[in-house]
Amino acid sequence: MLVPALVDFGTNNRDAENFVICALLVGGTGSLLAAAFRQERTGTLDRRTGYLITLTAWLSVSFFGSLPLAVSSLNISMTDALFETVSGLTTTGATVLSGLDTMAPGLLLWRSLLQWIGGIGIVVMALAMLPLLHVGGMQLFLSESSDVSGKTFPRVGQFARAIGAVYVGLTLACTAGLMVAGMGAFDAVNHAMAAIATGGFSTKDASVGFYNSVGIEVVLIVFMTAGALPLVFYASFLMRGGRALLEDEQIFGFLKILAVAIAAATVWNISQGMEPFLALRVSAFNVTSILTDTGFATTDFSTWGSFAIGLFFVLYFIGGCAGSTAGAIKIFRWQILFVSALRHLKTTLSPSRILVLRYQQKQIDDPTIAAVRNFFFMYLITFVVLSLAAMATGLDFLSSTSGVAQGMANAGPGLGPVVGPATNFGHMPEAAKWVVMAAMLLGRLELATVYVVLLPDFWQASDRRGRIGKMERRE
Repeated sequence: MLVPALVDFGTNNRDAENFVICALLVGGTGSLLAAAFRQERTGTLDRRTGYLITLTAWLSVSFFGSLPLAVSSLNISMTDALFETVSGLTTTGATVLSGLDTMAPGLLLWRSLLQWIGGIGIVVMALAMLPLLHVGGMQLFLSESSDVSGKTFPRVGQFARAIGAVYVGLTLACTAGLMVAGMGAFDAVNHAMAAIATGGFSTKDASVGFYNSVGIEVVLIVFMTAGALPLVFYASFLMRGGRALLEDEQIFGFLKILAVAIAAATVWNISQGMEPFLALRVSAFNVTSILTDTGFATTDFSTWGSFAIGLFFVLYFIGGCAGSTAGAIKIFRWQILFVSALRHLKTTLSPSRILVLRYQQKQIDDPTIAAVRNFFFMYLITFVVLSLAAMATGLDFLSSTSGVAQGMANAGPGLGPVVGPATNFGHMPEAAKWVVMAAMLLGRLELATVYVVLLPDFWQASDRRGRIGKMERRE
């Protein structure tokens, strides 16, 4: 909060004082809580505690992060402040704010910082907590970070610093690329943080379309794609070079889907009378933005026709790679579901046939397959229930379903005239904003992290067998 305060002090904006007051309040509250709950480390963590810490951390940071917006010169409601903050921290990029072109620079920077900090927090959660909690098949990546750290860096601490260095390095590289392409320094910093975090907050109401620059769009396509790849991949790439790309089934699958989706959108737009180069340009940027769950836009793609609307709706459910800042169902779950369905068909044909499934050179056991299937089921049910809840607030079908779908995918713009790329979420009923906020948090926390805390069994006395830590890492 102090960084935006310094920016606003430099521009003589009165929001600087609000940032300082909020920083003191948050810092004081954090210090009191740390002192009150300070205890000796035990080396292990109860699984229930792991779920609770993950959920409460996101909820509390969302609340405290919204304070500078709630008391700012924007004069917005607490609901809008929370919506903007949750959207930032979950790297969704859906906004309720307008007038971004003339907004105080400190507030614009705070929105970008929320995304950027949320992005690295998401990667840490994906690599450190979710595999240990066995959420949605993430146990496949239980040893991924330790494998890479053991081969590339001698200590886990060095591995963590390397991941942070990659994140910062990509952000700096994107900033430099945008400045070379003609974007101003302040806008370049903000858009770079949003691109690497696959967040999508812009400093302009028209998003990236404001600049109408092929160079800027190309730079952002490259770095939005980079943000949707696992940060672990870059550490592996330092050691193994191009082999790291060829050996990673997630990345290879993601890039193939991206290429096919861009080609499909391009062909469709050409068939609708669009000039070929323009069709390729707008398709490449906007398809990449939605598949990577970034949320930038250069045009209102919801006006491209029925096929395009269907294509973008499907992209909401795919997402990027596990271990990246991207959201949605993620590539690896689709790949596991596909090979599992293929095995089912083959064993149906030959019941006595025994097939062993492998993914990323690892054998996939039945509990992992069941976890992935359960995740798909929970994702579908959550989407249906939240979509109906949004419709109950008065939203139309397309706005409700696309608003919830993008929220769960942390993608940014929805479809249609109410929540589409040409507008924002500020026009929704207040109740609908809470529905979309729930979708953003549920999607980012991979559903089970929230749902398990709601179970009555969660609050019953633990039998102490649900520990995670060093012993479970040997499973």
